[in-house]
Amino acid sequence: MKIIARDIPPRAAWALEQAGLHPLLARLYAARGVHTSDELDDSLSRLLPPSGLQGVQQAAQLLADAIASDQRLCIVADYDCDGATACAVAVRGLRLLGARHVDYLVPDRVVDGYGLTPPIARRVKERGADLLITVDNGIASVEGVAQAKALGLAVLVTDHHLPGAELPQADAIVNPNQPGCTFPSKSIAGVGVMFYVLMQLRAELRQRGVFDAAQQPRLEPLLPLVALGTVADVVRLDTNNRRLVAQGLKRIRAGQMPPGIAALLRVAGRQPPLATTFDFGFALGPRINAAGRLADMTLGIECLLTDDAARADHLAQQLDAINRERREIEGGMREQALLLAEDLFGAQDEPPPAVSVFDPDFHEGVVGIVASRIKDKLHRPTFVFAASGAPGKEHELKGSGRSIAGFHLRDALDLVAKRHPGVLLRFGGHAMAAGCTVPAERFADFEQALAQVAREWLDAATLTRRLETDGPLAPEWRRADLADTLQREVWGQGFAPPVFSEEVDILSQRLVGERHLSLKLRHRGEPVDGIWFGRTEPLPARALLAWRLDVNEWRGERKVQFVVEGAQE
Repeated sequence: MKIIARDIPPRAAWALEQAGLHPLLARLYAARGVHTSDELDDSLSRLLPPSGLQGVQQAAQLLADAIASDQRLCIVADYDCDGATACAVAVRGLRLLGARHVDYLVPDRVVDGYGLTPPIARRVKERGADLLITVDNGIASVEGVAQAKALGLAVLVTDHHLPGAELPQADAIVNPNQPGCTFPSKSIAGVGVMFYVLMQLRAELRQRGVFDAAQQPRLEPLLPLVALGTVADVVRLDTNNRRLVAQGLKRIRAGQMPPGIAALLRVAGRQPPLATTFDFGFALGPRINAAGRLADMTLGIECLLTDDAARADHLAQQLDAINRERREIEGGMREQALLLAEDLFGAQDEPPPAVSVFDPDFHEGVVGIVASRIKDKLHRPTFVFAASGAPGKEHELKGSGRSIAGFHLRDALDLVAKRHPGVLLRFGGHAMAAGCTVPAERFADFEQALAQVAREWLDAATLTRRLETDGPLAPEWRRADLADTLQREVWGQGFAPPVFSEEVDILSQRLVGERHLSLKLRHRGEPVDGIWFGRTEPLPARALLAWRLDVNEWRGERKVQFVVEGAQE
């Protein structure tokens, strides 16, 4: 691992400090590309206007007409946290704005696979719907949309994924990544897209005289759901996404949230007044995702939709139990997958430029998480495959991939598909995460083809793990109150949480819980506690470490500790 300190533009840091920011926060924000305090203004009035989204006005008119004629609406959601929150936002928001018949349907990960397929379109029609609305999917569902249209359904696609060569023939498409859309926030999550559609719909209904500005329904109560889905989907937190997340967090901290979010925080042992983006990404998101991975995402959506606190508690406990099961399955799979991956290269050799592993016993609901863990450990683009559990699809393997910076996973799959016809039955995704289906007998072909693309695209520097940090931490900033301040800010993908790096003395070290390294360190001449989760190998007497500033609470005493993220090799 190579530890690299970010550049801190001095003018930007000075300008932010002059605007009233704490000197440490000014340095951190400047290093992340923030130039003015205006960029940190998270008020709702600073959100990008919905009118900038291509297709949003057509979507608003379509929905307003449907509400006016009392049509039946059916939402087709994805089975991850972004899809679940987008579905909950759509159902709650459409009902707020006057829709009387709003239903939803979530494809089964195993049986149906991802997105709006022709069978899903038929099921929507059988439910008596007039208008089909996709959330967090649909941009690649050419056949599914065609089937829906053939059945007489109107179709609105809301999505944020990259489109394929052909767009579906929907009545309206809202997706910032569709050709011709100039909306600046290309990284908005599916739940954010749906929230924007609702904002434009409200404006359309206002124009039609359904209500005026004083009487219009408030959409702000939906923002905790928008914030959760945005962080859990690991989209880049650009300025607009940070505003959406900040607004959602403010409401949660003030106790203003759907009962399902409150219940999920309780089962995770988190307190709403202290909620952080970390809680979204590592406590709430995984519990909702677990339903889509191992059970039925309907559980997660119902938890977010209910206004009954007792029912929310019951559903949150079910989700917590499913997540514990997910962790157990994942742990066993991760160990096996690492063994399989390590079989690909000798003990002293470098791993191949891309890693693909398959085992007949793997569970397809967890392959994405396992791929992420192996990618983190080996620093290689990684695909993990499991046998499809769908009836009649036993000969197919379903894979989920995670990538490293500098290797666009979806583009790599596209090249594999062009070079090796028949190796990929289906594929889609983003730069850093993608999925695909391959015939079982072509797994070896896929493995070799992906590794070849990686050999062509990746050089030694890209394949060297790099950890960007914020450099040294001044001793006067090594305080519990500053650690609390840092935790409360909005951090996430593309706007990394602060990590500091410096050479320190390791005074003592011991294993705790068999898997973690407890440390006594000397930083700038003063002792400080440290912990390195998941590390068992001892450290030398002096090392360049990268760490997060944290607070350890024990028997009412709050002490600063360093949570170690890496060491210079």
